[in-house]
Amino acid sequence: QVQLVESGGGLVQAGGSLRLSCEASGRTFSRNTMGWFRQAPGKEREFVAGIIWIGGTFYADSVKGRFTISRDNAKNTVYLQMNSLKPEDTAVYYCAAAQRELSLMTMLRPSAYDYWGQGTQVTVSS
Repeated sequence: QVQLVESGGGLVQAGGSLRLSCEASGRTFSRNTMGWFRQAPGKEREFVAGIIWIGGTFYADSVKGRFTISRDNAKNTVYLQMNSLKPEDTAVYYCAAAQRELSLMTMLRPSAYDYWGQGTQVTVSS
């Protein structure tokens, strides 16, 4: 049974930083894509960032230059460093794992991922 467990969410003031972690257990991933999504109240789940096995990354325009996704394959863990946070970044953040590598366009779609974490709340106050 594959589990993705997120941690690191919380309450922060605008301009602050948070680092989210997502550790996978039950399976060692190899040559796959990992992603971060978020969902604000009343809105659809949206793509935030994705990373392929060898480290190539892709970001939503809304977070480009502020967020950094990284992965430690030996630890089966993916991270999301969030800097210069804004109130509009407030959402539940979800980690997702695909069983294979995804193309640049495919990694934007939640349906392309096979496993999801339970989510961690990020709240940015103004």
